[in-house]
Amino acid sequence: MNGPPEEPTYRISELCADLRGLVKQAFHSVWVTGEIQRLRASHSGHAYFELIEKDSADGIVAKLDAVIWRTQHARIRRLLSKNGQQLAESLEVRCRCRMDFWPPGGRLQLVVEEVDPVFTLGLLERRRRQTLEALRSGGLIDRNRGLTLPQLPLNLGLITSAQSAAYHDFVSTLEESGFGFRVFLVHAAVQGRGAEAEIASALRILSSSAIPLDCVALIRGGGARSDLAVFDSRAVAEAVARCPLPVLTGLGHEIDESISDRVAHTPMKTPTKVSEFLVERLVSAQGELEELRRRFLREAREPLERARVFVERADQGLRAGAQRVQIYAARLDEIGRLLVRLAASQLRVGGFPPGIPGAAAPHRVPEASRASPPAPSAATAENSGNRPGSVGSGSYPPRRPESTLRRSVSPPYSRARLQCDPGCRGSCSARVGFGGPRRYSDD
Repeated sequence: MNGPPEEPTYRISELCADLRGLVKQAFHSVWVTGEIQRLRASHSGHAYFELIEKDSADGIVAKLDAVIWRTQHARIRRLLSKNGQQLAESLEVRCRCRMDFWPPGGRLQLVVEEVDPVFTLGLLERRRRQTLEALRSGGLIDRNRGLTLPQLPLNLGLITSAQSAAYHDFVSTLEESGFGFRVFLVHAAVQGRGAEAEIASALRILSSSAIPLDCVALIRGGGARSDLAVFDSRAVAEAVARCPLPVLTGLGHEIDESISDRVAHTPMKTPTKVSEFLVERLVSAQGELEELRRRFLREAREPLERARVFVERADQGLRAGAQRVQIYAARLDEIGRLLVRLAASQLRVGGFPPGIPGAAAPHRVPEASRASPPAPSAATAENSGNRPGSVGSGSYPPRRPESTLRRSVSPPYSRARLQCDPGCRGSCSARVGFGGPRRYSDD
C-alpha cells in the first residue's frame, strides 16, 4: 500500500538560503522612503540604521533595518555634503535599495546603494513652509521679537549640550569680558533622536524658573543643513515663539536660517556671535553711563563756574570800592587838617570869619577908645615929604589898614583855600575853594 508522498523537510539554513534568493529576485532594486532612526557608524566604515514610517499621530507603523556598506557610504557622504546635507537622525530620505535576508540574524534588511538629496531638501522645504504657515496663522512669528531685551542682560538661561564645544565657546567669551554674567544651563540634545522634546522641555523649564532671567540663549555647534531639521520642527519653533523671555539663537550655520531663527528675538549665526552680542550690549551701556556721568559733571560745573566768576567780579568790585573808600577817607583827613590849620590861622589874625560854625566873633576896639596918634612934628613932616614914595603928609612907609591884608591859606597837598576880600576886617564871609600850595600876599 502506497502512502502519501513524503513532503520535503528543510533545514534552517536551506530555508534561509531559499528565502534570501527569493527576496533578492523579487526586490532587486527599489526606491524606498522613510525616516532614519538609530543611526550608528561602525569602525569598519559601514553605517547601520532603521528606516521607519510614522502615522499622523507620530506612531511607528512599519520598520526595516538598513545598512550602507563602506564603499557606498563614502560615496553617499560626498554626494550629500555637496548639497549641505548628511545622514542624521529623524531625517527623511529617499534611497535606492535592494532587499536582502541575513540568515545568521534571521532578519530582512535593506542594503542602501544610493540616496536622493533632492528629495530630502524638497521634503524639508515643504515641511518648513507648512510650519511657517501654521505659526503665522497663530500670530507667533513676531511674538518673541516683540519682547524687550534688558539693557544689562546679566542673568542668562542657556540651552545646549553640556560640555559641548558650543557651550565652552559661549561661556569663555563671557568670562573674558570681565562682566558679571551668570549662566544657568539646562542640558538638551540639539540634534538626533529626542532633540525636539528636550529643547521644548528646556524652554518651558527656564520660562517657569524662579530665578529672574533676562534672556535665553539657544545654541549649537556647526553641522550640515540637515542638522537644522530639529530647529525647523513645529514643536521647537512654537516653544521658542511662546517663551516669555527673549530668545537668542546661535545654531552654527552661516548660510541657512531655521524656523527657530525666524521666530526668535535675536538670531545669530554661531554661539560665539551670541556671547559677543551680549558683551557688546554691556559695553554700550557702560559707554552710555560714562557719557551721562560726564554730562552730569558738566551740567553741575557750569553753574558753579558762573558763580565763581560772579564771586570773583564781586570781590574785585569790593576791593575797588575799598580803595575808593580809602581815597575818600584820606581826602576827608586832609580836609580836617585843613580846617584845623584854617582855624589856627584865623585865631592869629583876629578870629574866624562870620559864617564858620563854632567861630567866635572877633573882638573890636570901640572907635572912641582908640588912641589918636600923636601929631607929627614939623621936622618929621618936612623930612617925610622929601622921602621917595611919600604921599602927602603922613608916616613913612604909609600904613595900610589891617583889613587890606589878604591871606591865602592852603596846606601842602591840599586843594582848599580861604580868601578874604580887602577891607573886610573879618566881617566878610569866608569862601573855601580849591587852589595850589600855601602862599601869602599883600595887595
